[in-house]
Amino acid sequence: MKLSLDCIKNEAPAFEKAGIALPGFDVETMRKNTEQNPEWLHFGAGNIFRGYIADLAQNLLRQGLSSTGIFAVAPHDYDIVDTIYNKFDNLTLFVGLKPDGNNQMHVIGSVAKAFAGDCTKSDFASLKQIAANPSLQLISFTITEKGYKIFDSDGNLLPVVQNDIANGPASPKHTMSFVAALVLQRFLQNKAPLALVSMDNCSHNGDILKASVWHIAKEWQKNGFVDQNFIDYLSDKSKISFPCSMIDKITPRPDPEIGKKLENLGLENMTPIVTPKNTYLAPFVNAELPQYLVIEDDFPNGRPALEKVGVYLTTRDRVEKSEVMKVTTCLNPLHTALAVLGCLLGFNKIADEMNDDDLRTFVTKLGYDEALPVVVDPEIIKPADFINEVLTQRLPNPFLPDTPQRIATDTSQKIVIRFGETIKAYTAKNKQQELKLIPVVIAAWLRYLMAIDDNGDPMPLSSDPLLTELQPKLAGFKLGMENPDMAVIKDILKSKTLFASDLCAIGLDKKICENFAAMIAKPGAVRQIVHDSIL
Repeated sequence: MKLSLDCIKNEAPAFEKAGIALPGFDVETMRKNTEQNPEWLHFGAGNIFRGYIADLAQNLLRQGLSSTGIFAVAPHDYDIVDTIYNKFDNLTLFVGLKPDGNNQMHVIGSVAKAFAGDCTKSDFASLKQIAANPSLQLISFTITEKGYKIFDSDGNLLPVVQNDIANGPASPKHTMSFVAALVLQRFLQNKAPLALVSMDNCSHNGDILKASVWHIAKEWQKNGFVDQNFIDYLSDKSKISFPCSMIDKITPRPDPEIGKKLENLGLENMTPIVTPKNTYLAPFVNAELPQYLVIEDDFPNGRPALEKVGVYLTTRDRVEKSEVMKVTTCLNPLHTALAVLGCLLGFNKIADEMNDDDLRTFVTKLGYDEALPVVVDPEIIKPADFINEVLTQRLPNPFLPDTPQRIATDTSQKIVIRFGETIKAYTAKNKQQELKLIPVVIAAWLRYLMAIDDNGDPMPLSSDPLLTELQPKLAGFKLGMENPDMAVIKDILKSKTLFASDLCAIGLDKKICENFAAMIAKPGAVRQIVHDSIL
């Protein structure tokens, strides 16, 4: 069997025998419909898109609630268009990982076509045509927090954005400039309404998207590339909306062992690949089955019937509460704690950490004792039920090949939300000194940046945009130091960019510094601190 249109049509019994469900609709007809009347364009063609967002579109098609699919854009790593999409006829094999070891498998066929988000390719002209089509209802995004950033940590525009502003909308390189150019094309042709929907795992994602697109557009206006009418169009909520959302589905890197199992079932070419830009992908997506997507219901040109396929469509207030619940309390802080501590303690799977008494107790107390007391109930998902599912079913799933090393990626961009908001909530009540475990996690992250594990051995660090800035600051610390000077650590802890608060000003620096000093005192100290902190 091959993952191809011909094979799913001509070898359907073989897929059925292997326990793999097929799309359940005419893929070629869907693609023709999408070409003629596109409704959904998506930036970010990676695993979370293929294993969740595209699957939502698939369910709409299967139920007869839509006749069109999704156009996908790879905004950064253009290689995946050929190696993952075109090579497999834009099909994806979804492998749902159940805690009992069984898999739920089906072919996702809702992607009509994939494009490179590259202004130097002919794809740019095609995407401008799609963006200008009045039938288009939304452009959605799963491009990670980094994809929206147009400023560096010092508040300066990134060089690529500076060039985009200077050169105008004809040749945009940054994703936000690219999107602004597509919206401009829509404005020039028909001024039709459109929703731009971030589905990324970051706080106030719609506002972040809006701020970046607006900034570039306004700078283009200053440079004479666009006029005030375009700015007015962008600013008119009845024309262009930026709904906020909360998304949750653990979608790890593809597991080579799953690829082997699929090949044993008779499928060809299931080996995962790593592109030159270090993107981990495979013809299949392995992911957990629990999933949540909450979206602000603000679509000026209409929308798919997402509420019929498990998506919560609600008010902005409830979206924000759902997002705060998940990102600051019920999942993301626990993930980050397990990531940093897991790397230091030599773990390679999140599920294995949940079998460790110290780590399981640590994240349980972190969630229930420190974070949950300050969360606001979003009223559509109960926080206690959510965190209970995370701690008892999702994180311990031994068949979910998620790693602390993957979760540790870009921690400098995540820690401000995952812990900063809880710290601010305690500070508002003047109870920040009651925090015990969050200071341990922050100290462990600083200890992690030394690139030495708890045994004293060199340890590779996951990619992070601030590694080159932060690591040199920690170069003076060595394992085995006694009474180290904490001036450098305190300087880092003052950063509101990293922590949302000046941790020295609110008095949390003492606990963090004490934990950090103890963690570098000797090999095995990180394990000892974790154990002592939960007693």
